Amino acid sequence: MRATLLQIEVDPAETTADRRRRAAGLVRAQAGADLVVLPELWTVGAFASDDFAGGAEPAAAGPTAEAMSAAARDAGVWLHAGSVVERDPWPDGPLYNTSLLFAPDGALHAVYRKIHRFGFDRGEAVVMAAGERIVAARLPQAVLGLATCYDLRFPEQFRLLVDEGADMLVVPAGWPARRLAHWRVLVQARAVENQAYVLACGTAGTHAGVEQAGHSMVVDPWGTVLAEAGPGEEVLTVDLDPARAAATRAEFPVLRDRVLGVSRR
Repeated sequence: MRATLLQIEVDPAETTADRRRRAAGLVRAQAGADLVVLPELWTVGAFASDDFAGGAEPAAAGPTAEAMSAAARDAGVWLHAGSVVERDPWPDGPLYNTSLLFAPDGALHAVYRKIHRFGFDRGEAVVMAAGERIVAARLPQAVLGLATCYDLRFPEQFRLLVDEGADMLVVPAGWPARRLAHWRVLVQARAVENQAYVLACGTAGTHAGVEQAGHSMVVDPWGTVLAEAGPGEEVLTVDLDPARAAATRAEFPVLRDRVLGVSRR
């Protein structure tokens, strides 16, 4: 399974429409990949909360969904299109930080609204409403557990995704450079404790005065970093073995010994 992370820059000098076209072009260039991932809120910038309302769109029928659907179909890839500022119901409902997953035929396959909002009573935490359900999306090759940026700090969400069958965790992010050390530790920790691949795709550049960490990462179920980007724009492509999560769990069956919070379904 070939996975590609598109670590793009959110440049305030570039219009959203131009960045949308550029991202679609990058997706189309990945024909031959199985899964392509974009970062969190790449249309507006994860820290540009003053611009969220103006950049809001319907999740399934907005300009980003239309562009990404077409790009996924043209490239023939599964596309995790990062996240957008969704307003639902349109046009007067609350805002959500919403991830969109498209199938190779361009159909919208899964939608995830970010559960944990960052900001400590400022920014996203005030402007956005919280999602209320976890989402595990079944692909032919793997089950993707969907999470976004700040969710990474809440391991209980990832345990629930494992209970839903997730063996590959996809985390788009707009992570600040000043907490890069936390990013690296948390991405690897989520992989090790859940014995799952983690595909963590961040943004580059600076927006809303916040320098972005970049350093998108792909980590395997043993916690080994298979690939890591630098701080700038970069396309990161890795070949993965979808069977590796199950093999790791069989070889070192730590999840079998869970006691607290075990799903009883």
